[in-house]
Amino acid sequence: MAAVPAAETLDGHKDRFDLGVFVGDLALDEEVTSDDESLEGLQQELDNCKNDQEVANILANGIKLREYTKGVENNIRQIELDSIQDYIKESENLVSLHDQIRDCDNILSQMETVLTGFQTEIGSISSEIKVLQEKSMDMGLKLKNRKAAESKLSKFVEDIIVPPRMIDIIVDGEVNDEYMKTLETLSKKIKFIDADPMVKSSKALKDVQPEVERLRQKAVSKIFEFVIQKFYALRKPKTNIQILQQSVLLKYKYTIIFLKEHAKEIYAEVRAAYIDTMNKVLSAHFRAYIQALEKLQMDIATSTDFLGVETRSTGFIFSIGKEPLKTRPSVFALGERINILKEIDQPALIPHIAEAKSQKYSYEVLFRSLQKLLIDTATSEYLFTDDFFGEESIFHDIFAGPIQVVDEHFNAVLLNCYDAIGIMLMIRIIHQHQLIMFKRRIPCLDSYLDKVNMSLWPRFKMVFDLHLNSLRNANIKTLWEDDVHPHYVTRRYAEFTASLAHLNVEHGDGQLDLNLERLRMAIEDLLVKLAKMFAKPKLQTIFLINNYDLTISILKEAGTEGGKAQQHFEEVLKSNIAIYVEELLLEQFSGLIKFVKSRPADETATNSEKASIAEVEPLVKDFASRYKAAIELMHYDVITSFSNFLCGMEILRATLAQLLLYYTRLSECVKRINGGSALNKDLVSISSILFEIKKYSRTF
Repeated sequence: MAAVPAAETLDGHKDRFDLGVFVGDLALDEEVTSDDESLEGLQQELDNCKNDQEVANILANGIKLREYTKGVENNIRQIELDSIQDYIKESENLVSLHDQIRDCDNILSQMETVLTGFQTEIGSISSEIKVLQEKSMDMGLKLKNRKAAESKLSKFVEDIIVPPRMIDIIVDGEVNDEYMKTLETLSKKIKFIDADPMVKSSKALKDVQPEVERLRQKAVSKIFEFVIQKFYALRKPKTNIQILQQSVLLKYKYTIIFLKEHAKEIYAEVRAAYIDTMNKVLSAHFRAYIQALEKLQMDIATSTDFLGVETRSTGFIFSIGKEPLKTRPSVFALGERINILKEIDQPALIPHIAEAKSQKYSYEVLFRSLQKLLIDTATSEYLFTDDFFGEESIFHDIFAGPIQVVDEHFNAVLLNCYDAIGIMLMIRIIHQHQLIMFKRRIPCLDSYLDKVNMSLWPRFKMVFDLHLNSLRNANIKTLWEDDVHPHYVTRRYAEFTASLAHLNVEHGDGQLDLNLERLRMAIEDLLVKLAKMFAKPKLQTIFLINNYDLTISILKEAGTEGGKAQQHFEEVLKSNIAIYVEELLLEQFSGLIKFVKSRPADETATNSEKASIAEVEPLVKDFASRYKAAIELMHYDVITSFSNFLCGMEILRATLAQLLLYYTRLSECVKRINGGSALNKDLVSISSILFEIKKYSRTF
């Protein structure tokens, strides 16, 4: 039964086992007593052996502990004996090892002595190195200070010394690129002497300063002569000033900087010399250019060329079928003159080429050319003076003369200018030139261009008012002609209005629109007065229709969309056409029209208002007998009365349509009369009338 727990323990089914089961009751030898062996701590050792695998195997095999202990002791004793034998065998080696260890100990003792001495020497060397390090730092600081002193002294010597080569170049050298570099070096030396107070107190300066001053004076003298000589070259005839400025003067720009910094009085003289030279040169150039342009000028309008002035007093012929003088364009029509605004960026005219071709130009062309030359020259001069002198104010001193020359010419021309269209073109040219200068970011001519613009507008207003007053104060008797076709004053007005409206499209000037409205009212009043000179109302109406139609046509052809003026004339044209239609029909069918108008158009008439056969029969028979001839006469009247065939065709259609309407009402009135059916044989069918209408519509 004792084997079962042991098996369970070996199989791992129990965590603990009872050692007493295997040992049983220990039987001790008789020699062993409680006094010889102590059992204290036995339980702890047993607990420690519970998990020992070797002990577990021994117990599992049933070996007693005492026997096992004896076996272990025998093994230990055997191992001890074997160890003794091994030691005896290796005794000689151990003796040799002992001797070697003793020798090593002696050597190490000697090395210890050497190292101790070496350590002492190293300590001494460390002290010496520290001393050397301190000396080295001191020497390094001294070297640094000496280098700094040498650098400053070297720079001082370099800045203050005057090399012989510099003296030779400044005194005897030509003004060229090398001279410019030497001049910059001299300038640095002068600035160095003047800027540093310590330099002024140095003894070296006493020896060098007189030499530097002599070099400065020599340089200033040579520069002055050189620059003045170059300025005088600008006065030579046929000199290209811009090329000379850009390729020659700008190369020596530093000479001006040197004078400005080290010889202000001489710089002022040079500046004044350049201003005087360019002022005279440019003034002479513009004066000569203006004189050449004046030979190319073609007069457009005189002090008598106004809208309401009769042709006999002006020499112009604007009547129908006749053209203006071919030597100059119309005073009132824009025509190809508008092209000048498309050529705003084109180069200025070359007078001798145009003169050789015998070309003449209206003044706005010459004005654009002159202003173009002025703004291009001003732009070039402004940029040059700003770069060369570093001053913007010098430009205004230079251009005071040229602008005065241009102003004198312009004011003289403007004072005698009566060409309103030309003045408006000049206003637009100035506006374009202002935009060009704005894009260039050159503000030097802003005040001048504003002044020219402010001069043009009052003159335009004055000339415009002269045109307006010529219509208001026109002599009706001298202007009137016994002709219903469009009056030449109407053509003048229409062309003049279309021209100004076209020039105002992109600008939208409200004041100009108001002036054109005043002009429209004046021409309308004048046309009404001229129409009243005709004895017959019909001729008055025809005259007004022809003039209104011409005005509308010209406004449309100009592509200005007419504006308020065109809308107004279309309305009055429509009302006058209605009047003419009634007058024309009354001439041929007065009885029919009066009868129809005296009767209500609907069927609400009372018996007393209904017509009798006696009243209607003559009208019906009269219409049937001569309606074709009457239509023929009306057709002839229309085509001979109206200049515009398209307008005449519309009037004829309106007339025939109104005639058809009147006759239709007459036919309806006949049908409502008792016994009116007896007149059916005399009534003309509507289809027959329409056939006649279509026939004349095709042939017109």
